[in-house]
Amino acid sequence: MSYGIDLTGKVALVTGASQGIGAQMARTFHSAGATIMLNHPDMGTTRTDADGVAAGLNAARPGSAHVIAADVSQADAVQAMMQTVRQKCGSLDFLINNAAIIRDRTIAKMSLDEWKAVLDVDLNGVFHCCKFALEIMRDGGAIVNMGSIAALQGFFGQANYAAAKGGVLALTRVLSHEGAKRNIRANAIAPGVISTAMADTIPETVRADMLKNVPLKRFGETREVAEVALFLCSPLASYVTGQTIEVNGGWRG
Repeated sequence: MSYGIDLTGKVALVTGASQGIGAQMARTFHSAGATIMLNHPDMGTTRTDADGVAAGLNAARPGSAHVIAADVSQADAVQAMMQTVRQKCGSLDFLINNAAIIRDRTIAKMSLDEWKAVLDVDLNGVFHCCKFALEIMRDGGAIVNMGSIAALQGFFGQANYAAAKGGVLALTRVLSHEGAKRNIRANAIAPGVISTAMADTIPETVRADMLKNVPLKRFGETREVAEVALFLCSPLASYVTGQTIEVNGGWRG
């Protein structure tokens, strides 16, 4: 028996795919043969970055990557994005809900806008994408929602982010029940600190304190998260649903 993962003929949509973990998700699923739909919010450099990722994938396999702009916090935009996926690819096999923002501040100092902005993208955005993806997803598909160690540890200054990611983990468990009748599996990944541009904004002293909690004595790489997502969407995980997989180097408080 071969354990190679071959996703030839499958379609994967990755939200927040312009950089970091999302861009690596796109590359990893593409390397397994999937056609990739790269979502970005069309803010700042995200369009240029997503176009660059897609260009690299299409250079390796022409016509295998497409870029779609949509703010996942907006239900109408997500519904339109899913219809674009249907028009271009017929249907969808895998949804990777990766798009997220942070607006760190203590509860006492956090503005209502900062609270709402994070919940709108990090939790409502996942709901929007799951809801409308189910309308076009083939039976037997898979959804991977990106949680965070923040939902489990409750880091100082991250009430909005931790609450949103905690909601994602709960939503995933419900989705695993509701999708089971169509054999659509839903799982979450809760990464620890991963080497990305977002992680680079963490002050060095805080990073050093965090590293003390990691038995493997290093922060994770985007590849290590993307490969877990690939496993969860593959036939190797055919009996895995409703789970949160922690990818954190062993961090336990």
